[in-house]
Amino acid sequence: MAMLTSAQLEEFAAEGYLVVDDVLDLTRDINPVFDEYSAILDGVARRLYSDGAITSLYEDLPFTKRLTAVYGESGRLFNQHFDLSLPFKGITKDTPINRGAAMLALLTNENLLDVAESVIGPEIFSCPVQHTRTKLPKSALGDNASNGQVGLTPWHQDHGVLLPEADHSTVLTVWVPLSESTIENGALQVIPRSHAPGKLFDHCLGHPGGLRIPDSQLPPGEPRPLPMKPGSVLLMTQSTVHSSLDNLTADQVRISLDLRYQPTGQPTGRPVFAPAGFVARSRSHPEAELRDAARWRKNWLVLRDTLAENTEPLVFNRWDADSPVCA
Repeated sequence: MAMLTSAQLEEFAAEGYLVVDDVLDLTRDINPVFDEYSAILDGVARRLYSDGAITSLYEDLPFTKRLTAVYGESGRLFNQHFDLSLPFKGITKDTPINRGAAMLALLTNENLLDVAESVIGPEIFSCPVQHTRTKLPKSALGDNASNGQVGLTPWHQDHGVLLPEADHSTVLTVWVPLSESTIENGALQVIPRSHAPGKLFDHCLGHPGGLRIPDSQLPPGEPRPLPMKPGSVLLMTQSTVHSSLDNLTADQVRISLDLRYQPTGQPTGRPVFAPAGFVARSRSHPEAELRDAARWRKNWLVLRDTLAENTEPLVFNRWDADSPVCA
């Protein structure tokens, strides 16, 4: 069991975040995910090689160096192949999404769910507002530096990317570094106690990296960078203000997961994706828990096909581009 202690829960309630070490095992839990990533990258590299976009498959390189090399030569972003969710626009019936068995096993890892249960209770829903982030070196990004999944992520609250239906939901963010996260390669940083007012700060559209709290609206407090090792996890409330640093290394890739869990039955804040969420743990009805990777994959693919046929624009946030604070 990895249930949080009363001291940890008190720290989380006071600070709005908590680093918990040794939740996941590198060999048992994380390496299988990298095996899936390696297979995905191999498929991407072979397609790019066939198209003439790269002159080598870079098969002799380890995963992160191969990822950087393939991106560097092709200049093409392919982070969607690794992502846990669909994009906000341009969804087609061919849009890639990562639905591997090892990833589902990590999402439903017993230690991870014990930690989540300590905060939100025993009926746990895996919210479909989740992402894989592959933070590439800033020097290699060029025009793609504004993409928050591979570049810097600006100051924001996770509450800010949800629709008002989730204003009274309890959405726990569990941030999982799959590779070492350092100050140099783009660690996450938080503003301690920024959740305390329970306030949703204004977010502005159109900024590099995604929605951004303007500097004039940021709460007081010294940002605290959080370097972390694989196996540890970071818990944040939906109101905690956080961002990432730039990846200033020459050849490192910071790989992480944004996972979110909430009590079953509460609105997710992204209703268009809600059908792909699932019961990760239920103490009262364990038969409702999803452990079948084929079913998990099918749920997302059915949703993808439905959204690909949708002609109406999808709505993912509540913000107005003309807000005075964003001028």
